[in-house]
Amino acid sequence: MSDPSKFLYALTHLNRAPTKFGKAPHKPVLLLTLLELMESGYASENRFYPDTELVGVFQENWRLLVDSANHPDFTQPFYYLQSEKIDGQGYWALIAMPGCQVNAHIKSINKLISVVNYGRFSDELFLFLSDAAKRAQVRRLLIETYFPSKAGEFVTHKRKGEGYFHDLEAYILNAPEARKKIIKIETEEEVYVRSGLFKRLVPQVYAQTCAISGMQLGSTFGHTFVDACHIVPFSVSHDDRVTNGLALCPNIHRAFDRGLIAIGDDYSVLLSSHIREKSEHAYSLTRFEGERMLLPEHKSAWPDVELLRWHRREVFRG
Repeated sequence: MSDPSKFLYALTHLNRAPTKFGKAPHKPVLLLTLLELMESGYASENRFYPDTELVGVFQENWRLLVDSANHPDFTQPFYYLQSEKIDGQGYWALIAMPGCQVNAHIKSINKLISVVNYGRFSDELFLFLSDAAKRAQVRRLLIETYFPSKAGEFVTHKRKGEGYFHDLEAYILNAPEARKKIIKIETEEEVYVRSGLFKRLVPQVYAQTCAISGMQLGSTFGHTFVDACHIVPFSVSHDDRVTNGLALCPNIHRAFDRGLIAIGDDYSVLLSSHIREKSEHAYSLTRFEGERMLLPEHKSAWPDVELLRWHRREVFRG
């Protein structure tokens, strides 16, 4: 049985870079984020992918814990945690994509996800942290060591499900309590998190079903093959709420983006006269013309009629 004191000592004696605002808080925020995701069952196989969930929860925890003017850069601790050791051995490693190498800190999240597959703890540390009681002990010690003034407040917000990531999810879902909030986009990581949530939540509110064809295709691995499509491009609208989205299968998504399909004010399907296809084919688009699209269960998630009008005016080629 491994001595637990060595894990506790290492995690509460992190090497943190000096900054003009004090010692960098990035590593303890990342560790708390990894523990939180383990608690939710996110990393049962010791694989922490740099995805929307991981980056979003890191950003939330940063806002709840850090008072200084340090920049909340997720890529920094995700790479530099590799320098930390227990008994002279590193306990965090990045596993690169096939054919790639991670030889230096990658500052761009979009570049990072193209090079890094996932991060992982050493087997010994992951086994230690897989015990719920030990994980809770580590979480408490991390907060008391690095963010003592925020301990009570942090726990309260987490218990109530309050914070940046939760607020952002409610905003994208167009939940009533979030409609008056203006959540600004300031960094590449924030764009990444919002984009990832849009791609996940739009198919979710449509029950992983194409709103026009009714196709529903997924896998036991959790994959979905239905796209989240912006009605008005994000580059134009900066609107990533589900009311600016449609769940569409890939071929219909492409047709919608190219103006060959539109949606009327009554949510009926409109087809362009420029479509060329075999209308007798079982998967032809012609058979959907005039049909009412499938709509989410809750009206708050229905497509915004004004945005559908913009698409018909600016994109649709009737």
